Amino acid sequence: MDLGKYGVPFFVVVAVVALLVASPCLSRVLVWPRTEFFSELWILGTGHMAEDYPFNVSSGQSYSVYLGLGNQLGYCAYYRIEVKFRNESQSMPSSFGAVEDRVPSDLPSLFNVSAFVADQNSWELPVTFGFDYGFNETLVQVGFNSMTFNDNVLGMSGESTGWNATTSRFYGDLIFELWLYNGSAGNFGYHGRFVDLKLNMTV
Repeated sequence: MDLGKYGVPFFVVVAVVALLVASPCLSRVLVWPRTEFFSELWILGTGHMAEDYPFNVSSGQSYSVYLGLGNQLGYCAYYRIEVKFRNESQSMPSSFGAVEDRVPSDLPSLFNVSAFVADQNSWELPVTFGFDYGFNETLVQVGFNSMTFNDNVLGMSGESTGWNATTSRFYGDLIFELWLYNGSAGNFGYHGRFVDLKLNMTV
């Protein structure tokens, strides 16, 4: 074998094979810089999939979903999720545009859920909810008495939703807003993310 003729290709092949063999070890040593830092918030249906969400709900019945949260911020974060309920005429939170321009709904929170989530980890909460409401024929609206959230009964007296002739439903929107604790300010601020369940309150 003439090494002068095949020497360079031979050493290139040996070097490539050596790198391939060593790559699992190198991946533990080399740390690539992270360029994106964000949080994730999601709802999954009863089968732990992005489907089969409750839509047509009835008074006195219970419904289940999974609420999930992921931390990609680069540090252990302290989160709060505010649970709100709105009808079509009430304010919706925003999640588009610059983070500082995003605003939460101005509705009061019915219930708060808090969680510490380590960096590059996720957290999940099984959620069971239901409503107690009645139909007012005179006003053609649904009037709420209370909401049950994971066995906690939350007052909703005075809340109502009217008939939408276009969609033929009594519309309700169960909102989960994500808030993040700011250690410097010593308080929670809206983190610019929310998920929601669109519901039809059947009568």
